[in-house]
Amino acid sequence: MLARLRPGLWLALSVAATVLPWASACGPSVDPKKDLQVVDVTTGWFDAGIVDGKNKLVPTISFAFKNVSDHSISSAQINLGFWRKGEDGEFDDAFVSQAIDPDGLKPGQVGKTVVLRGKVGYTGEQPRAVMLQHSQFQDATAKLFVKCGSSQWAQLGEFPIERRLVVR
Repeated sequence: MLARLRPGLWLALSVAATVLPWASACGPSVDPKKDLQVVDVTTGWFDAGIVDGKNKLVPTISFAFKNVSDHSISSAQINLGFWRKGEDGEFDDAFVSQAIDPDGLKPGQVGKTVVLRGKVGYTGEQPRAVMLQHSQFQDATAKLFVKCGSSQWAQLGEFPIERRLVVR
């Protein structure tokens, strides 16, 4: 369809999109590093129940976004990686495609609490609290990346997973 446009019209549309950025976008661009703040962070090891007859613990993090900009933010995607201390790559990850309510996040407003849990963790026959003290237990870190609209992915933080049991 676009190939059938007259050359002059095609040129005019291209110039309009370049000169008038609002012609192709709906609102100000969002820079996650400048416009969002991560607040109310809690981490730990979630009691994932019994798997194959053994207790299972997985890393978990909860937090909220605060809009520290002067404009509303209508969307945010989250990509979170869980990393074991001393290892080169992530051992698990979590993704959220819509981390801000559809109504958007107004300036100064704190959004809903986001809870992310890993799928990979530790299993053992001993009580869950004892598992956290096991000699082979490795501490972990959560690395949080966020993308708002057409922005680039930006790392908003690195959070150590506390050695504590989380049951909800």
